[in-house]
Amino acid sequence: MSLNKIYRLTFSRVIKKKKTGGFSCVPYVLALFNCCLYTWYGLPVVSYRWENFPLVTINGIGILLEISFILIHFWFSSAKGKKEVAKMVVPIILICLAIGIISAFVFHDHRRRKVFVGSVGLVASVAMYASPLVVVRQVIKTKSVEFMPFYLSFFSFLASGLWMAYGLLSHDLFLASPNLVGTPLCILQLILYCKYRKNPINELAPQKWLDLEFNNEKLNQEFQLDEKKEPVLVVTENINTKI
Repeated sequence: MSLNKIYRLTFSRVIKKKKTGGFSCVPYVLALFNCCLYTWYGLPVVSYRWENFPLVTINGIGILLEISFILIHFWFSSAKGKKEVAKMVVPIILICLAIGIISAFVFHDHRRRKVFVGSVGLVASVAMYASPLVVVRQVIKTKSVEFMPFYLSFFSFLASGLWMAYGLLSHDLFLASPNLVGTPLCILQLILYCKYRKNPINELAPQKWLDLEFNNEKLNQEFQLDEKKEPVLVVTENINTKI
């Protein structure tokens, strides 16, 4: 819940500025995918009775929160940004539905269902923990931690460590294994934060990158159009002027 509180603080900033700025929607989409899978994993359809009840409660709340974050990001994104969000969310929903149908009707015992859903959840969890690498790349490039809040990285580290302990104590490798990857990635974020935390924050930098990218795309389009045109011979005369 502390991690979701940090997400709310991040998106309160987005709502206040009415623009997404340099915040990426990728971590939230992958987090939604992860929450959906582990909510299904914890339900009696896959797990034996309610042995993984904490998964259902925590990830069920996570689904509602992640949907809220994605909708806010979608609302304040540009037209191009909205298309990118839709391209990510729609396949995730279809994949979740397919996994639910396959696990419920193809496999007929809890063990096989847990192996199937847990294997997909393992991949989704690793992807979710790896998604902040997009922000890590931006931090290294700009030498600024503006879009990588300390508390987000810190509580991600705590959550990863606690879920790893829960998985080991319950002898469930599908819960412990992803966090063996997530914990080092969270430590990497904390190291980068400590390294660049004293650097000044340049709020205009993300907009400058967007403008530069737009200008580059425009120049490339104009260059491609010029290549398609037939060459035109232009004759000019030299005019000497006296001052």
